[in-house]
Amino acid sequence: MAIRQLSVFLENKKGTLHEITDVLAKENINLRSMCIADTADYGIVRIIADDPERAGKILNETGHTASIREVTAFAVPDCPGGLAKVLSILEENSIDIEYMYALVTTSIDKAYAVMRTNDDKSAEKVLLKNGIELLEEENI
Repeated sequence: MAIRQLSVFLENKKGTLHEITDVLAKENINLRSMCIADTADYGIVRIIADDPERAGKILNETGHTASIREVTAFAVPDCPGGLAKVLSILEENSIDIEYMYALVTTSIDKAYAVMRTNDDKSAEKVLLKNGIELLEEENI
């Protein structure tokens, strides 16, 4: 049930984030989520888009370095402790989270997150076994 995430390697300079979002907007690619991790000189922008294959191709064709990686997206009750419960389940099953970020949603009663773990397949099995809803790409 993994979803595909774009990882775009960018130079940390003025206008580069606008440049990639503008390129995707002009090609009618809708961004559902974005996370930026940076250093002094470079950054990685992680993007969930409605058409990751086409978005990756467009970015690479316009001189950006973009790759696609599978990640896990899941829902939790939108209330205090909802995320803590999921993290507890993962910890109890020795699944380490490499990174995590929120996913845009219109749901009122659920919050959504995207994560990369040390073992995404096991993470998905554990979450499903514990009644945690996983998202599929077509539902994002």
